[in-house]
Amino acid sequence: MKDRENKFLQIQPNGRRKGTVTFLSSSAVQQPEDSDIEEAADPVPLKEDEEFIEAVKEVKDAAINVTESSVKLVTTAVTKGPGIIGRLVSAVASKELRDDIKLRKKYYISDWTDGLKNKRNCIPAILFLYFACLAPVVSFGTIASQITEGSIGVVEFLISSGCAGMLYSIFSGQPMTFIAPTGLTLAFLSGLYRYCTLQGFAFLPVYTWVGLWTSFFMITVGFRGGSKYIRYCTRFTDEIFNGLLSVNFLYEAYASLKRNFMLADPMNLSMPFVSLSIALGTALSTAKVAAFEKSLYFTSKVRTIIKDFGPVAIILAFTALNQFPGIKKFGVPTLIVPSTFQLANGRDFLIPFMTVPEKVRWLCAFPAMLLTSLFFMDQNISARVVNKEENKLKKGAAYNIDMVALGAITGVLSIFGLPWMCGATVQSMNHVRALTTQKFNEESKEVEIDGVVETRATGFITHAMLAATVRLLPLLSVLPIPVVSGVFLYLGRKLMTGNTFLKRILDSCAEAARLPKTHPINVLGRKKMNIFTLVQVACLASLWTFKQNSATAIFFPGVIGLLMAIRKWILPRFFTKQELEALGDPSPT
Repeated sequence: MKDRENKFLQIQPNGRRKGTVTFLSSSAVQQPEDSDIEEAADPVPLKEDEEFIEAVKEVKDAAINVTESSVKLVTTAVTKGPGIIGRLVSAVASKELRDDIKLRKKYYISDWTDGLKNKRNCIPAILFLYFACLAPVVSFGTIASQITEGSIGVVEFLISSGCAGMLYSIFSGQPMTFIAPTGLTLAFLSGLYRYCTLQGFAFLPVYTWVGLWTSFFMITVGFRGGSKYIRYCTRFTDEIFNGLLSVNFLYEAYASLKRNFMLADPMNLSMPFVSLSIALGTALSTAKVAAFEKSLYFTSKVRTIIKDFGPVAIILAFTALNQFPGIKKFGVPTLIVPSTFQLANGRDFLIPFMTVPEKVRWLCAFPAMLLTSLFFMDQNISARVVNKEENKLKKGAAYNIDMVALGAITGVLSIFGLPWMCGATVQSMNHVRALTTQKFNEESKEVEIDGVVETRATGFITHAMLAATVRLLPLLSVLPIPVVSGVFLYLGRKLMTGNTFLKRILDSCAEAARLPKTHPINVLGRKKMNIFTLVQVACLASLWTFKQNSATAIFFPGVIGLLMAIRKWILPRFFTKQELEALGDPSPT
């Protein structure tokens, strides 16, 4: 585009009267979006008639046309000023939140239309994401039903995941992020239920108050721009946190398969081994078809179709395989879901939370602080994974809008006694990858990311299907649990991809000459790299210990928050700035 120069001519009296709003000082002046001008120049007074005439000629030569609509815009803004809602938001919201709103509102319509225009990408993405989201929802719902003795079960998880996901798709700032139940939230839920049982409190009313306090804290953090502090959460923290999520997925799959061996007749282990075969077959086949786009076989279009629809086909294929008489005779366990739609223990939708003593209501603020720290980390880390530069997203991040939206959703879920949702890293990564278009680089001979279809439609429809699944409960009962375990194995392994912390554990035994010159071993030496890696291993082990111990599970979100403190104040005492940069973990600015 040809460079151009914007000029403004301002005519005003020498003495400015009180309350006068000049053309250049008015906030109504809008420069073109493609303008290179950062700030308007200060007005220059014209003292002589010749200067005035020269200025008019200069403006004319620059071909600046002030249209009638522009004049109306300026007049309206100056005379009316911001509305009541605008003044209220400006007074309460931080600059960071206002900037997020300003950034994302211009894309809101395209967030929907882009998805509708790209049906070829979105339809297979929705089908895959439905099963990818359904598996953890049903699995975590089954586990939650056991640890809460039926207070929260599969039906509640389906309703919550579906409705919360739809609301988040509508109101969030970055719709590419998915919210879902996570193993870490489930661990907190287990600790809270155990505490209520020991203290003799009714679980669901206390659950509601903890959720309401959490909602208040999260909305406050979002309105005050608190998400900016996530910059102190560096790669050191991200990789430990993602390592915890990965280990949790793998552990849940392992625990499910181990249970089959524990319950089976020692003299007949056919069922456990068949279940193990189905789980491994599901995981390996899903990984294979998900990576099929990079293979050499068939045309690019066929490879894309296999990559998009393959994971869904694998799940359906192993489910159908389990219905064959030769396999069905082994009695492979299937999902245990209620045959009809009803809430756990036949309770009402609304929780009688006002029955909780006033003192207990205030005390619920303390576990809510811990839960807020967990949600803050989980939500923002998931959003950062989505927004990272490698994904080539174009519409921008809006962390504070996300926090406010999730906080409001948490409050609504709590009132109805539905399980909490938060940012889910794996599902969010799958959402981005499912909508990623790729191209083959002729020079590098490698497949590269061409772009991502950034849309709210896929998230909304996927979660609408999850909510509608409550009407298909009998069909879910034919889904083998080992298939769910296989999906967990696949997700846990996939979450390890790109985690340099886990890679460094393997590299600690590698020969230095076989590693790149830029590798930390060759730059810093093996000892220094291993010390840094051992610190991360110790942090991960501590988190896992807190999470797995029912007596301390309620406190482990606080330990996650300590990771940021360790990185900011402790590690710099033992590693220089240059050493941390060599380890791929530069200090935040």
